[in-house]
Amino acid sequence: MKAIKYALISMMMGGLTASCNFLDKEPYMVTIDTYFNTSDEATSYVTGVYAILGQSSFYGADYMYLNAGDDLSHYGGSGRAPATRGLICNNATVSDAAVTGFWYTLYSGINRANIFLENIDRVADMDEKLKSQYIAEVRFLRAFYYFNLVECWGDVPFKTESTKDVVGLDIPRTDKQTIYDFIIKEMAEVSDKETGGLLTASELNYQPGRVSKSAAWGILARVYLFRAGEYHRDNRAATEAEKTTYYEEALKYAKLVEGEGHSLADDYWDFFIDLCSDRYNTTANESIWEVEFSGNNTTDVKAEGRIGNIIGLAGPDLSSYSNIVGASDPGYAYEFMFATPKLYRLYCIEQPSDANLMSLEVNFNNATDKEAAKAVNELKLKDERFLWNIAPFVYMEAGGKNTGVTGRKFYEQGMRDAFLAHDNNRSYSYGNTTWEKNTDEPKKGDYDYNGVFTTNIARACAKYRREYEADKKDKNSTAINFPILRYSDVLLMIAEAENELHGPANAYSYLNQVRKRAGAKEVAEGSLNQETFRQMIKDERARELCFEYTRRFDLIRWGDYVENMNALYNTARAGGEWNQGPTNVYTYFNISSTYNYFPIPDAELAVNKAITKNNPGW
Repeated sequence: MKAIKYALISMMMGGLTASCNFLDKEPYMVTIDTYFNTSDEATSYVTGVYAILGQSSFYGADYMYLNAGDDLSHYGGSGRAPATRGLICNNATVSDAAVTGFWYTLYSGINRANIFLENIDRVADMDEKLKSQYIAEVRFLRAFYYFNLVECWGDVPFKTESTKDVVGLDIPRTDKQTIYDFIIKEMAEVSDKETGGLLTASELNYQPGRVSKSAAWGILARVYLFRAGEYHRDNRAATEAEKTTYYEEALKYAKLVEGEGHSLADDYWDFFIDLCSDRYNTTANESIWEVEFSGNNTTDVKAEGRIGNIIGLAGPDLSSYSNIVGASDPGYAYEFMFATPKLYRLYCIEQPSDANLMSLEVNFNNATDKEAAKAVNELKLKDERFLWNIAPFVYMEAGGKNTGVTGRKFYEQGMRDAFLAHDNNRSYSYGNTTWEKNTDEPKKGDYDYNGVFTTNIARACAKYRREYEADKKDKNSTAINFPILRYSDVLLMIAEAENELHGPANAYSYLNQVRKRAGAKEVAEGSLNQETFRQMIKDERARELCFEYTRRFDLIRWGDYVENMNALYNTARAGGEWNQGPTNVYTYFNISSTYNYFPIPDAELAVNKAITKNNPGW
């Protein structure tokens, strides 16, 4: 079960609202002058610094809207209704509410961290080792919040002292390279094997709700990789550090994670089943850092997120029916996020041999004959991630509305056959476990395809399946944690850095660990040059990490964001495979280099007169 239960601590200027007991429902008002007297108070405050991660303006909800606009996913809207505003549709303004909320949430986290670091030495009864750990965690979190600011906005206001009053809010932007130096120094110092205060993952029993040395090293590798690509979004020549030094440092820190007892889960979906089941690392120590959520909006602990609800699988809302539980209530989802045809194509490692099989980019809509179904099934064998990440079904109630789900309805025969014939058919208790592949007999409890697409179902994200939640499900709130860093990401970072520095010779083994676990064909050593291996890494990160919201930033640091998005524009405008999405979906891909940065919110420009201009294009 989860180790940290968040008490959402609200701080304003020189005071804060807090509770020593994380589970107390009624917080009380205190001031900084009367706080930080006991170890319990310090612990509660650290929880408040962590709690920033779970805010609705961060990983709790809006992060998915802010960063879902990439070449693998797009906003599906509600009932195909066109959406025209916001970063999710790449049509934002300086007054975008999600952008504004994210900006101020990050600075709130930084201010909380500054307050803690300024006052922790006042706690007299605190064990020194615990104090050192807390200081290290808070310093890391502050650096992580600054990294998010730099990733999104570039040069931003920078301060390491708390805000104590409304005077002096005019703070100019600091060059992002200076902030990078600070981020790296902080993360490196607190995770140092000899002197750093962070605990190892082993010492934390591989419970990823707290920051470990592994988490710090993995994120530090991510920082270096993003810094190495800054020249792309600034449209300038790379420096020697960007070409070599930053990759060397990324490789160094990613490889430190190797020796910390992490491994890949036996099957790709095991990690996500754990995530949705409120469990940690039951088959391996793949999860390195997660944002914790808890409760189901009905208990004393109310710290829920929206993952699985915003981007989950379509099904009826049965939350108000207390008698419908377990498999009968797999959880409601708005199903806002859909895979692009490009993601389908990336899973097609080799084109199926059957000429009758239509292109994956058309949702398998015509693959209804047995040969085509067999070809789809053969395709599935090449990558186990395909039908876990993208679901071709909806949940159905055989007994009528609000009677409880009895199975799944598949929207195409070939996709159904491929999905049901393999071990990733683990959707709760639905279906017969003795399915005979390449037959026409549907599994018990499942419904046959109808041959006609009426929704976007064939492209819906299926990575976060609410059916594994233990509690009765609230309509909009889930306790599913958000995965910030897992071991497969680290392995792919090692492979990427090795290739950039030395070519692919020593990188194949890291790439192939990820591919072997996915059931995909391993890449033969010596078969690729540096450039083709680079593209393989880009594609593998897409297949492995889709819907985990690293893709937008990956594309930016590679210099691929604008080109990759624009490449989808004409296809989307033409209709075809896009005809199930919002009618204006093509506009989401018609972007310029402006979108390499977020706009500085107009609310900040209104109060901070030291910022005289916005990011380019805004």
